[in-house]
Amino acid sequence: MTVRPGLHLHFEPTSGIAGDMAVAALVDLGVPASVVAGAIAAMRVRGLRVRFGRRRQGAFVGKSFDVDWPGRTRAHGHTHGHGAHDHDHDSDHHDHDHDEHGHDEHRDYAEVKRLLARARLDADVRALAGDIFARIADVEAKLHGVRVDRVAFHEVGAYDSIADVVGVAAAVVHLAPASIGSLPPVVGSGRVRTAHGPVPVPAPATAALLMSERIPMLSEGEGELTTPTGAAILAALVDGFGPLPPMRMAAIGYGAGTKTLHDRPNLLRAVAGEVLGIPDAAASPQVVLLEANVDDMSPQLMAPLADALTDAGAVDVWSAPILMKKGRPALQVSALAPPDVAAAVEHAFFLHSTTLGLRRRVLDRVVLARSFAKVATSYGPVRVKLAALAGEVVGAHPEYEDCRKLAARTRVPVREVIAAAAAAARGLLPRRKRTS
Repeated sequence: MTVRPGLHLHFEPTSGIAGDMAVAALVDLGVPASVVAGAIAAMRVRGLRVRFGRRRQGAFVGKSFDVDWPGRTRAHGHTHGHGAHDHDHDSDHHDHDHDEHGHDEHRDYAEVKRLLARARLDADVRALAGDIFARIADVEAKLHGVRVDRVAFHEVGAYDSIADVVGVAAAVVHLAPASIGSLPPVVGSGRVRTAHGPVPVPAPATAALLMSERIPMLSEGEGELTTPTGAAILAALVDGFGPLPPMRMAAIGYGAGTKTLHDRPNLLRAVAGEVLGIPDAAASPQVVLLEANVDDMSPQLMAPLADALTDAGAVDVWSAPILMKKGRPALQVSALAPPDVAAAVEHAFFLHSTTLGLRRRVLDRVVLARSFAKVATSYGPVRVKLAALAGEVVGAHPEYEDCRKLAARTRVPVREVIAAAAAAARGLLPRRKRTS
């Protein structure tokens, strides 16, 4: 299966993400295995061999990506994928393996840069791989208090890390996506073993990478599920984090890890498709509910108050009639605000109403991915808001203001324009198979 360039690529790390899983998912998506194998061979690391296969995880089967090198079985039982992988790279192996240039497996970041510089790689592949390696090396240098070029740890220099990072870079450059998104990665829980002793999940390097790029995460699952390499891949590639946008799916790939998880299949899913319309900004997963009971304000001031709260950043404003003590009629005024604008919305509340206090609660919410497309009607073009669940469009609603303006211009009832736009928008919904 060939995936054409210019599509949207979306990762779904609901079981976390590691380098081998990312490579496998992209190849399962449609990247020729020869593209990955050729780029890794161009690194000219003697004895480094890769292969793809199939691996069952629970009720599902995904593609596997395995890396072999001389002395692999002697390297303290190293396993690739989820489990004892990225952090085993930090340990001091007693068996030294050498590449064709005479350098052993204990490479520092400066040596990795030299390997990339002399490799016969496409310039874009070299640049992307270098970016991923640089992100890992930078956080490790800060964590351990050394200069970046002197970072000497297997997270950067091990054979499988080289294969993972270069393989992902080659696969992404081959796909040439127009945009890349991801769900927030599941990072796991508990502790992970490192050469420096047990550390909490997410491990220090993973946590630093997620924090530096403000990547949202979910702390659930067993053990370490997102590795430093996986976090660096997301940091280097992803434009925005959120659910799959409304899209026509073109290909799906599954990359399987090695560790068996008891609460979920250990699979990374990658999806490629054509995004419908222009994606709306990802909605905040948390909002602050601000409320006040107001019994001494003219109802005429409710409209300007609502406008002021909206202008300050509230995503929704509403009011409801209530009765307060002694039977006094009043309004309960409510506003939902993302946490970063809650202070501004509070200020607008106090400035434009007579309330002396506010109630506030932080709420979690689940929001469908949204985008805006245009449809043609006999009255003119109308914007349509599309809502998607797991990438599939489940709703297409004409924008009222567009319909109102067209109705005024063409002197027809608004409901006629809305009906025409809704009929045109149905063409953006997936076709349902009829059941007998």
